Amino acid sequence: MTAPTSIFRRKSVEDSLAAADDPDRHLRRSLTAWDLAVLGVAVAVGAGIFSVGATAAANYAGPSVIVSFIIASIVCGLAIMCYAEFASTLPVAGSAYTFSYASMGEFVAWIIGWDLILEMLLAAAVIAKFWGVYLADAFGLFGIDVATTLHLGPVDVEWGPVVIVAVFTTLLAIGTKLSTRVNSVFTIIKVGITLFVIVAGFFYVDKANYTPFVPPAQPAEGATALDQPLSAFLLGFEPTTYGVVGILSGAALVFFAFIGFDVVATTAEEAHEPQRTIPRGILGGLAVVTVLYILVTVVVTGMVSYTELAESGSPSLTTAFVLVGADWAGRIISVGILVGLTSVLMVLLLGLTRVVFAMSRDGLLPRGMSRTSPRFRTPVRLQVGAGIVVALIAGLSEVELLEEMINIGTLSAFVLVSFGVPILRRRRPDLTRGFTVPWSPALPIISGVACLWLMLNLTTLTWARFAVWLAIGVVIYAVYSYRHSVAGKQVEVAAQE
Repeated sequence: MTAPTSIFRRKSVEDSLAAADDPDRHLRRSLTAWDLAVLGVAVAVGAGIFSVGATAAANYAGPSVIVSFIIASIVCGLAIMCYAEFASTLPVAGSAYTFSYASMGEFVAWIIGWDLILEMLLAAAVIAKFWGVYLADAFGLFGIDVATTLHLGPVDVEWGPVVIVAVFTTLLAIGTKLSTRVNSVFTIIKVGITLFVIVAGFFYVDKANYTPFVPPAQPAEGATALDQPLSAFLLGFEPTTYGVVGILSGAALVFFAFIGFDVVATTAEEAHEPQRTIPRGILGGLAVVTVLYILVTVVVTGMVSYTELAESGSPSLTTAFVLVGADWAGRIISVGILVGLTSVLMVLLLGLTRVVFAMSRDGLLPRGMSRTSPRFRTPVRLQVGAGIVVALIAGLSEVELLEEMINIGTLSAFVLVSFGVPILRRRRPDLTRGFTVPWSPALPIISGVACLWLMLNLTTLTWARFAVWLAIGVVIYAVYSYRHSVAGKQVEVAAQE
């Protein structure tokens, strides 16, 4: 048993559930299994479905990117089962942060919460940035002459990201249920567009493009040690592309397409009958997304050769249609991307605030941030503050350069949640679990190791940036969070009594 005053002091499941009943920091339970499944599909089916598979095929794996997607989906599925068990056992806001607090202690929880902030903050900013870019593209495709950049003195501001963040920040502040209803409409539209594009693309598939299925490995031109997977760097390999290394690197890249299901777990405190609805919603959403991604990948690699995609400079599903002479698809895909990014952004903004909300309620961040509105039962001030930060980053910076940082933040959370399942089962076998991961502890451990392996296939530069982010987090914990922790103060009070 760890000393309660140590950095590994744990917050009990009972204390976490009791904190959710704080009248000043209470969220309304209103989300159904359908709402949660839609949130999962909404955050995973975005611009990535039209671009990430083509990029991975062109630069890493060729037609075998299909295998990359299968690997990524299996790893994600294993991790998501661990999330489902935790969320049905501990239906409180915070996702991996809250789960780690109960199983591994405060310092680990802080680190994973800090990682989740990195993941969702950057993801929201990147998606908002891309939304502005695709809005400009859509204007061009439909012949609308509207400037998407405002020149404010020495500063250029892209108004598209700012507007879309403001709209969804307002919706989320008013109420989570209202936001999910709007989100459901967008999600149904974008899934319909995706299915239409898949069906249309199959008419252009040439089976000769699937050969060779696994292109032979070759040196990566212009790549440095910082650009290759960390695992290859540590083993002393020269930078290469394609081959087996390419499949694994492709899996690490396309994993970006599956991030977001951990975001659904952050809404556990707002789920109606969480023991039943959370597992159904998360796993159902993952099944739908996996099928869509594999179908899109089969189409894009069958329509044109991976070498043609690589030569295009910016490979995407649109590129594939253009190369086969079907330019008409560009407009449909541009609408699909805009609608897709819209719903992705909403879910990420929701997840970001729920993680910060949980950390604030525990005192690891200023407690005032976790106060909820008596009228809307949402953390209005926090939601608005997060929206402002995301809008500023998206509108004023080149945040898309940090895209891989989103993957490493997500995977680090997946690793700890996976390892946390057998730990909590051993420490608290008495807890009621609405869903249990089969073959534990073997399957959760395999999940954690698989996620760690995908992390090692991210670039060395990404790892260096991640180390800097972690160092900043450790300093904040030491200077502020440890001393203001609610769990720590409760221990001090008990000791005095």
